[in-house]
Amino acid sequence: MTSGYQVFLGLDVGKGEHHAVGLDPAGKRLHDGPLPNSEPKLRALFDKLAAHGPLLVVVDQPATIGALPVAVARAAGHRVAYLPGLAMRRIADLYPGRAKTDARDAFVIADAARSLPHTLRPVDVGDDALAELDVLVGFDDDLAGEATRIANRIRGLLTGVHPALERAIGPKISHPAVLEILSRCGGPTGIRAAGRRKLTTIATAHAPRMGDKLVAAILAALEEQTVVVPGTTAANTVLPRLADSLKTVLLQRKQVAAEVEGILDAHPLAGVLTSMPGIGVRTAARILLEIGDATGFKTSGHLAAYAGIAPVTRSSGSSIKGEHPAPHRQPQTQTGVLPRSVRRLVRPNQQSLLPAKT
Repeated sequence: MTSGYQVFLGLDVGKGEHHAVGLDPAGKRLHDGPLPNSEPKLRALFDKLAAHGPLLVVVDQPATIGALPVAVARAAGHRVAYLPGLAMRRIADLYPGRAKTDARDAFVIADAARSLPHTLRPVDVGDDALAELDVLVGFDDDLAGEATRIANRIRGLLTGVHPALERAIGPKISHPAVLEILSRCGGPTGIRAAGRRKLTTIATAHAPRMGDKLVAAILAALEEQTVVVPGTTAANTVLPRLADSLKTVLLQRKQVAAEVEGILDAHPLAGVLTSMPGIGVRTAARILLEIGDATGFKTSGHLAAYAGIAPVTRSSGSSIKGEHPAPHRQPQTQTGVLPRSVRRLVRPNQQSLLPAKT
């Protein structure tokens, strides 16, 4: 090996305990055993192995349960990389045996770092802002799912007790005016009892332009149904609570978006991304989480290939030639963001991780 590293430490990370295997350039085991997920134990092992020379720490999960080993290794001045799970499984098939144990996985990780350095991925240094961004974006995803669940629950209740009212306000269920009407008036019975004047006051306070039209549509829908469907009384009680819950979730999403925007403002690529049509704060954040600072891509073509949208050359003798779409093109999300699964693809220039610091 010409990488300059004298120790390759593979960590099969776990919640409470990792398994660590350390190899020298010749493949000799310098360490093999469980490793508690605590800073003192991690530092002790890193210091012990670093006595043999430059140390490369390789994990199979750089975030969540693997975040502490990565942080401790960085703080101790060691280089860190990670081996994606798909690559590790394929490499493991090259070794004898079919056992699936933490010890075997840790050995595969360490040996891949020693003998197959091109399979490693860099763990970006100095990406504390991206780590903060990852937490906020994950929380925003949870809030988005919760908002969808509550909105669907409200529309489901309205469909069950008053379909005409659901058709009138269902498509606008997340609008502040609609939520305020549901919160203060309840279901069909409460809205009918509130009367036009109160409804107009509530609606125009939150939607000056569409308030009158919204109230007219609601009252027209209420006139379409004269019978009371069983469950209407309970719906009148539940709907205000659901509306309040949805308002809270939507407010939290606004707050998270503001926090994300504050982090994005400090990133050099943020201005470029948000200047593109159709890319807002949330979309820009997800793109940054996928590509980092983009220094791993020589050209835009490399980035296109990484995303799975660049044509692939197929050539075999004289019978098969041409450029074709990537056979395993990564699906795009609804916002057009690079999906997280593209991390499995090979990053260009990844060999730049390998030389040890001098």
